[in-house]
Amino acid sequence: MTHPADVAGGVQEDATTSAILTVLRISRVMERIDAGVSPQQYRMLKLIGAGGERSARLAEKLAVARPTLTSTADSLVAAGLAYREAEPGDRRVVRLRLTTAGLAAVERADQAYRAWFDSLLEHTGRRDEILADFLLLDESMTERRRARLAADADKAQNATDPAAGRSAANARAASTRAASSRATDTRAASTSAGQP
Repeated sequence: MTHPADVAGGVQEDATTSAILTVLRISRVMERIDAGVSPQQYRMLKLIGAGGERSARLAEKLAVARPTLTSTADSLVAAGLAYREAEPGDRRVVRLRLTTAGLAAVERADQAYRAWFDSLLEHTGRRDEILADFLLLDESMTERRRARLAADADKAQNATDPAAGRSAANARAASTRAASSRATDTRAASTSAGQP
């Protein structure tokens, strides 16, 4: 005989697996949208923006290794969508900037991706709630990445000064609790905004 808790756990696991498969399906569909650029190129173009961005900072924001960043940046430069510019006063620092064609490519891709995703969201009848949930997921991913990077920094710091590592860990824990509280407030505001 199956225990009720096992059934509930199985249902939750199935729902989680289903959600994972849905995210992967969305990603696959977006790869097939004719946006003029790939999703990876689009993401990089959006992060570069009109003001330009340092290559090292881009690698951090994209959470990719330098070789992957270099390869994607090379493809954007070769396509005439971006160019590299040395930082005045420090030629070792390189910024990526969008060309006029790059700005136009971002605009076209924005329209293509948004048209598909907006139609999908509208079909659910819960557009605003789902968008709020995506923002919470994004915040959660950002916080987890920051925590992982800080933990790596702590390991290095603890090797030289164990007391400083404990102080940093306590500060991070407080920051994570604050971020979790903000995420809950955002979710509550989104839910109440949908109420009549």
